[in-house]
Amino acid sequence: MDPRAPGSSKTDPSYNVLHQQRTRLPLDVLFAPRSVAVVGATERPGSVGRTVLWNLISNPFGGTVYPINPKRPNVLGIRAWPSLGALPERVDLAIVVTPAQAVPGVIEECAALGIRGAIILSAGFKEIGAEGERLEREILRIAQAAQVRIIGPNCLGVMRPPGGFNATFAGAMARPGNVAFISQSGALLTSILDWSLREAVGFGAFVSVGSMLDVGWGDLIDFLADDAMTRSILLYMESIGDARAFLSAAREVALTKPIIVIKAGRTAQAAQAAASHTGALTGSDEVLSAAFRRTGVLRVDSIADLFYMAETLARQPRPAGRRLTVLTNAGGPGVLATDALVSGGGELATLSPSTLEALDGFLPPPWSHGNPVDILGDADPERFAKALEVTGKDEGSDGLLVILTPQDMTAPTQTADRLKPYAKLHGKPVLASWMGGSEVAAGERILNDAGIPTFGYPDTAARIFNYMWRYAYNLEGLYETPALAQAAGSARDEVRRWVEAARVEGRTLLSEYESKKLLAAYGIPTVETRLAVTEDAAVAAAALGYPVVVKLHSLTVTHKSDVGGVRLNLPDAEAVRGAFRDIRTRLEATGQGSAFDGVTVQPMVRLDGYELIVGSSVDAQFGPVLLFGAGGTLVEVFKDRALGLPPLTTTLARRLMEQTRIYEALKGVRGRPPVDLKALEQLMVRFSQLVAEQRFVKEVDINPLLASPERLLALDARVVLHPASVTEAELPRLAIEPYPNQYVAPFRLRSGEEVLLRPIRPEDEPKMAEFHRTLSEQTVFLRYAGLMQLSTRVAHARLSRICFNDYSRELALVAERKDGALLGVGRLTRLRGTRDAEFAILISDSVQRQGLGAEMLKRLVDIGRDWGMERIVADILAGNRAMQTISRKLGFAILQHEELSPDMVKAVKVL
Repeated sequence: MDPRAPGSSKTDPSYNVLHQQRTRLPLDVLFAPRSVAVVGATERPGSVGRTVLWNLISNPFGGTVYPINPKRPNVLGIRAWPSLGALPERVDLAIVVTPAQAVPGVIEECAALGIRGAIILSAGFKEIGAEGERLEREILRIAQAAQVRIIGPNCLGVMRPPGGFNATFAGAMARPGNVAFISQSGALLTSILDWSLREAVGFGAFVSVGSMLDVGWGDLIDFLADDAMTRSILLYMESIGDARAFLSAAREVALTKPIIVIKAGRTAQAAQAAASHTGALTGSDEVLSAAFRRTGVLRVDSIADLFYMAETLARQPRPAGRRLTVLTNAGGPGVLATDALVSGGGELATLSPSTLEALDGFLPPPWSHGNPVDILGDADPERFAKALEVTGKDEGSDGLLVILTPQDMTAPTQTADRLKPYAKLHGKPVLASWMGGSEVAAGERILNDAGIPTFGYPDTAARIFNYMWRYAYNLEGLYETPALAQAAGSARDEVRRWVEAARVEGRTLLSEYESKKLLAAYGIPTVETRLAVTEDAAVAAAALGYPVVVKLHSLTVTHKSDVGGVRLNLPDAEAVRGAFRDIRTRLEATGQGSAFDGVTVQPMVRLDGYELIVGSSVDAQFGPVLLFGAGGTLVEVFKDRALGLPPLTTTLARRLMEQTRIYEALKGVRGRPPVDLKALEQLMVRFSQLVAEQRFVKEVDINPLLASPERLLALDARVVLHPASVTEAELPRLAIEPYPNQYVAPFRLRSGEEVLLRPIRPEDEPKMAEFHRTLSEQTVFLRYAGLMQLSTRVAHARLSRICFNDYSRELALVAERKDGALLGVGRLTRLRGTRDAEFAILISDSVQRQGLGAEMLKRLVDIGRDWGMERIVADILAGNRAMQTISRKLGFAILQHEELSPDMVKAVKVL
C-alpha cells in the first residue's frame, strides 16, 4: 500500500477515525477480559472476596488477576495492590465486592482510569430501600458519563466456561457447552449449576444480572447474537427492565437463535386497573406474553421445560403446524399424549387413506386403524421403524412422537438403534418417550446421541411439541408479508388538536359524541350520532328514523349504563321525551345532576352480528396495549380476549384475533356467513395507528363493535385522556418503535419529477421485488460487491428482512413515484455494541445521476444524528466512484488501510 494513502499510518488522524471503538465490543470486557482486578479481595474463609478470587485463579482464562486490598501485601499468595490506580497496567474489568457505600468510589476510580467494565457483586442497594436507590443512581451517573458497562449490583457474577473465566462466588465451574443461561436470581443460578453438573449439561455463558442497573436483557441478547459459543439463549426473568431494548434485541435475534424464557410472578396482579373495560381486562403478565409472541420469544412454564426446549430446538426442526402423529406400542400412553396435545392447542394428524392402506399392509389386524397409531405390544424394532417411515411421509402430519413401553416382548435398545436413521425425517420433528427405568436407559442414550430428544412420559413430549409449533408459528408471523392497510388520511394532526383542546379545558374524558368523531377520523365506521341538549332537540334528532337509542351525554360520567343512561328501541317522539327526562332525573336523584350535559340520539341498530370489544390501555412496563375480544355487557365475565402491542400490520391483526374463541364464530358457523375478516383486519390496523399516533389518549374502548357479514360498526365508544399536567416527555413509551412519519418528505429529481421519500413498510415487499427487476448487473455489482442472482434478490426470506424494519435499530428510506413504483432505497443500520451506524444506498438505473442518491445519504445522516450516533460509516467498492464522490460532498472521509480488502474503501463521517 502507498504509505501516503489516508489511513496507512497510525500517526495519521484518519487512522484513529477508522479504528476508534472498532477493536472490541463494549461487553467483551465482561466476558473475555485480558486482565481483572478484584476490588475487595480477602483471605477470610467463606467470604465473597475470597471465593471469587479463588475461582478466577483456579480456572485459568489466560489473563492476569490483581487482588485489590489496601491492608494486605498479598491475598492467596498473589501480590495485592492498595487501589486500582496503583496497578502496573490498566485492567479491562473490575470485580467489586466492597460494602455498598464504597462502590460509587470504586466506579469513580474505574471511570478515571479508563476501565470499561465492572461486575458489582455487592448487595445493599435498591433492595434495602431509599438509601440503596440513591447509591445506584450515583453509580449509574458516573458509569454512563465514562461509558463504563456494569453487570449487577447484587449478583452472582459471570461465567464463560469455554474460556475458563469464572467471575462468580459459586461453588463450582459450569461445564462448557453452547447454551447461554441468564438469570435475575443468583440462588436459582447456583441450583441450576448443581443440576447441570449432575446431568452433564454445558453452557457457553452463565450470567447473573442482579438488579440490572446498566447491562440489561437487550444488551446481553445483542452480545450473545454474535457469540459463536452460543446456540440458544435461556432466561430466568423476574422483571423486564427496558422493555423496548429487550423486544428490539429479541426480535432481531430470535430467528437465528432460540430465546426461551421462564418468567416468575405470573399470578401477580398489575397495579390498580383503570376504570375502563380494557383496563380491567389487561394485566402485566398477559401483556408480557403478548410481547413475547410479538418478538418470537418462547415462554415456558417450568425450569425443566426451559432445558427441554433448548435441547429439542437444537436437535430437531421446527414443525410447520400443530398436527402430531403419535406412534405407540400401548394404548394408554397414546391417550395420555393425546390429552396433553389437544388440551394444549395441538391436534392429532388425520392420516391419509394411502397412509392407512400402507399401515394395513404390515401391521397386525388389531392395530388402531387411526391416530394414535397403536402398533400393539408385541411390536419388534422392525415394526417400529416401518411404521415411523410410513407415517413420517404423510403430508397431513407436522411431527411425530414415538412411545415405547417396556413390555415383556419389547426390545427398547434394539428399537432405539433401528430408529436412528429417522432422526431427520422430511423436515419434521421426531420426539420419543421411552417409558421406564434402567431397562430403557441404553435406548434413551442411543436416541439422544442420534439427535432424537427423549422424554420419560408421553404427556411431557406432547407438551414440548405444543411449545414447538407455537414457537414456529410466532416466528413465521414476524416476517409474513401483510396486505397494505388503507390509509387513515391526514387525521393525525386534526385529532391531536381536538385532544389538546379537551386537555386545555381540564378534561380527561371525551364524550361519546367526541369519541366517535375521533374514531371516524381514523376510518373506523361509527353509528350516526346526534347531540341534543333539550327535549325538543332530542325529538328533532330522532328524525333520522325510529326506533332510536337515547344515551346520556356527559363529560364526566364514565359508564352510562351504570347510571341508567341508556334507553333502547324508542318507537316515537313521546318515548324520546320520556327517556330524556328519566335520564336527567336519575342523575339528579344520585346527586350527579351537574354531570348531565344532554343526550345523544342514534338509530336503533339491529344486533344481527357479533358484539366485539376493541380497546387500548396503558401498561406500566410496555406502554399502550391493544385488546380484541368478545364484547357486550358481560365482557369482564367471559374474558374472551387477546392482547397485542401497537402498531399492527394486517398479519399481526389477524394473529391477534385468532387467539380468541369468538374468532371461530367470525369465520362463520352453523350456516351463518362469515364476517368480512379482511375489513376487520384493516380496522384493527387503523385502530393501532390511532393508539400509536395519539399519545395523549390514555384509554380507548369500542364496546360493542358490531361485526356482521354486511358491516362493521362502532355502536359505543369511550376515550380517556392523560391529564393536562402530563407532558409529552412524561408519556409512556410505545414498546415497539412506531412508523417514523417525521421522515416522510417529497424530493424533486433533476428531471423535475417529484418523488416521495419515506421509511419502508412491511407491505412494500412486492414493490421491492419489482424494484430489483429494474437494476442492471453493473448496479447490482457495485452495491453488493459481486453479482447476485435476481431470484436470490427477490426471495421472500431476503426481502421480508429488508422491509420489516425495527425503526429503533435500522431505517430504510425508499423513493416512491406517484404511481407507487420504487426508484431507490437507502438504509441506515446501527452496528451492535457501538455508537456507529452503517449506510447503504441502491438507486434504479433509470434515475441515476438525478440527485437521488445524494439526497438519500443526506437524510440518512440526519437520522443518524437523531439517533445520537457518533459516526456514519460504509464499505464501498474502490471502483464505485459515484458513491465515493457523493460521500465526499457530504463530509465523509474516504479511507484505506491494510486491514481492508484492496478492492474496498471505507467512508467515515464523524457527527
